Amino acid sequence: MTSTRATLLQVAERAGVSLASTSRALHGTGASRAMVERVRAAAAELGYSADAIGRSLRLKKTFQVAFAVADIGNPVYVEMMRAIHEVLEPHGYRVVVMTTGDTATSTTELVRSLNSGFVDGMIVSPLRTDDRLIREIQQAPVPVVVIGRALDDRGISSVSTDSAGGIGAAVHHLHAIGRRRIGFLNGPLDTTPGASRQRGFDAATETTAFELVDQEVAADFTVTAGLEAARGLLARHDLDALVAANDLLAIGAIRAVREKGLSVPGDVAITGMDDTELGRVFQPSLTSVSLGSTERGRAAARIMLQLADDPDHEAQQIAVGPELRVRESTGGAA
Repeated sequence: MTSTRATLLQVAERAGVSLASTSRALHGTGASRAMVERVRAAAAELGYSADAIGRSLRLKKTFQVAFAVADIGNPVYVEMMRAIHEVLEPHGYRVVVMTTGDTATSTTELVRSLNSGFVDGMIVSPLRTDDRLIREIQQAPVPVVVIGRALDDRGISSVSTDSAGGIGAAVHHLHAIGRRRIGFLNGPLDTTPGASRQRGFDAATETTAFELVDQEVAADFTVTAGLEAARGLLARHDLDALVAANDLLAIGAIRAVREKGLSVPGDVAITGMDDTELGRVFQPSLTSVSLGSTERGRAAARIMLQLADDPDHEAQQIAVGPELRVRESTGGAA
């Protein structure tokens, strides 16, 4: 039986690398992914376990990164969380998931709590942003990376996307397949996604010939809210197309269409946004605009690693472009 008292030197010998390289790989500092995997495999084989508490005390680090979102049940955040973990875990970091609440004030309080030193950094995707929150992020004692609206003029690292352009792509797709009576299901307009997606819908419909354009603002970005909002639109008009501001709203809309005895996409074609796994496996599979949730999560985590190693590293702003994925809900293939 392998002893659990194996030493770091024994791990280095088993992995065939230097003691310094072994230490870096196990501590997540300055080692390649291949090196980390090689050393950890050797450590697991020997039953070696580093003293995590002692390591944290020595380095004055927790090796924890917070991922803070408004709704941990939203599948787009689940995909981001997986991607963040995928990047951070080989470097010795754990991901702590936290909820921000749906106001800028509650998010501000959460960022302010970073002064207690419970994490080494935070990746946050705020639903609402104001100047007070931005100041707290700028003054935070540990690195903060924002997934959401680009804040390049504020010296804050961010990973953004063009959701307005994504909505435009959905609108033009529905027009291209012959739909002329279009409705828009959006979430609250005082949120970052709600405001940007409204801009995209307005711009696209102003330059595209539709017979009818209407919209409904849902209470939030959930399936239930989408169902209620879609009922309102369908009660007012004989629509043949619906654009939803996210996949959850779109799934609610499909339910509302079926309640009226109509079919998707035969009578009403529906698009979502976020390209979540739920939308891909739903029946009918959902045409949706991918905003690169996985790519944005990975990019934010890579920035966090750079800032963890060098807090004075220049702020970075990365943009991930949208991509329309056509599926059954607008007549495409599964």
